[in-house]
Amino acid sequence: MTAPNAGLGSVTTAPAGPRDRTVANRVRLVVAQLLCGVGIASGVAVGGVLAEKLSGVMGVAGFAQTASIIGAGLMAIPLARLAVRHGRRWSLTLGFTTAAIGAVLILVAATTAQFWLYLIAMVLFGSGTATNLQSRYAAMEFSRPGAEARSMSIVLWATTVGSIAGPNLSAPGANLGKALGLVPLSGPYLFSLVGFVLAAIVTVGIRPVAGHAPGNDPTPAGEAPVGALAALRTALRAPRAVFAIACIVTGQMMMAAVMVMTPVSMNNDGMSLEFVGIVISVHIVGMYAASPVFGWLTDKTSAQTVAWIGAALFVASFALGAWDGAAHSAMPRLMAALFLLGLGWSACLIGGSAMLVESVPAHIRVPLQGGVDASMNFGAAALGALAGPVLALGGFFAVNVMAAAVLAVLVWAGVRARVRRSSIQST
Repeated sequence: MTAPNAGLGSVTTAPAGPRDRTVANRVRLVVAQLLCGVGIASGVAVGGVLAEKLSGVMGVAGFAQTASIIGAGLMAIPLARLAVRHGRRWSLTLGFTTAAIGAVLILVAATTAQFWLYLIAMVLFGSGTATNLQSRYAAMEFSRPGAEARSMSIVLWATTVGSIAGPNLSAPGANLGKALGLVPLSGPYLFSLVGFVLAAIVTVGIRPVAGHAPGNDPTPAGEAPVGALAALRTALRAPRAVFAIACIVTGQMMMAAVMVMTPVSMNNDGMSLEFVGIVISVHIVGMYAASPVFGWLTDKTSAQTVAWIGAALFVASFALGAWDGAAHSAMPRLMAALFLLGLGWSACLIGGSAMLVESVPAHIRVPLQGGVDASMNFGAAALGALAGPVLALGGFFAVNVMAAAVLAVLVWAGVRARVRRSSIQST
C-alpha cells in the first residue's frame, strides 16, 4: 500500500498476512530440517570410529550413538516445555543451538583426546535429533486444515537430502579437519556445526500467526499447566491415544534395533563395507522418501489406516530378515528387508503422530509430544542395547524375532482401540 501523498519513489510494502507467514514458516521448517539432516548424518557417520579412537577400546564404539539417542530423549521434554511457554520458534532455535554446542565440544574432545568429554558432547549433539522430531509437530501446526499430515511428511522428507548428503561429507570433512590442524575424524563435525547453526538461524525467523498458536494452547480455567508425565497419564486412559503412542514408540524401537545390528550381522557374514553402505542407504531412502505418500494417505483416509499399513510393512521386513535363505540371495533380501523397515517406520511415525494430535485435548498436546518423543528415544536406546547380546546368541534371526515381539504390543494397542471404537458406535 502507498500513502496518498507519497512521492513517486517511495513505496510502502504491506505487512505480511497470516497466509504469507504460515507459508514462510513451513518453508523455514523444511530448510531447517534439511540442514539438521546434514548436521546429524555428518557426525553419525564417523561417531563410532571416533569413539573407538579416543577410548582405544573397540567395544565402546556403540556408546557414541547410544549417548546421542539418550541426549535426544533427555532434551525432548524440556524443549516441549519451552514450546508451551514461548512457542515453537524458541524451542526449535534452542534445540539446534544446543546441538551446535555439542558439535563444538566434540571438536574439543577430539583435540584433547578426552573420551568422557566426547560422550557428554554426544548427549548435547542428540538435541539435533530431538529438535528434528519436534519439527514434525510444528509443521502440522502451521498447515492448512485437512493437510496436517502432508505438511508433517514434507518436513520429514526434507531430511532425506540431508541424511544422504551427510555421510558423503565424511572424506571431505576429514580432509578439512586435517587442513585445520584437527583430528581428521573430527572434521565431519565441522559440517555438523555449520548445519546446526544455520538451522537455528532459519528457525529464529519463525513468526506467530493468527489462528496458529503452536505450544500455547490455553489451559482450561481452574487447571494447572500440564507436564509431560501428567499428559502421558491422561493419554493412557484413551485407547486411541495409546495406539498412537505405541505406533511412535515401538516403531522407533524396532527400527533402531534392527538397523543398528544389520551392519554388525553383515560384517560377521563377511560382507564388505560397500555392501553395508548400500543396504543402509536403501534403508534411509525407505525412512524418508515415501513420507509424502503416507502423509497424503493419512489426510485422505485416516491415521489409523496408515498406522496399520506400517505394522504390515514391519511384518514383511521381519519375515525377510529372519529368513535364512541361500547365501547368494542374502544381499537382495537384506536390501528389501531394510527398505521395508524404513517404510514401516515412516508410516507408523506419520500415522501415529497425526493420531496423537487428534486423540487428546489441545492443552496437553505439546507436553504429551515431548513425553512420547522422550519415550521413543529411551526405548530405542534400551532395545538397541539388548539387540547386541541377542545377535550374539541367536544371530540376525533372533534380532528380528525380538523386534516382532515388540510389534505385538503395537498390534494389541490397535485392536484394543478398534474394539473400543466399535463398542462406542454400537451404543
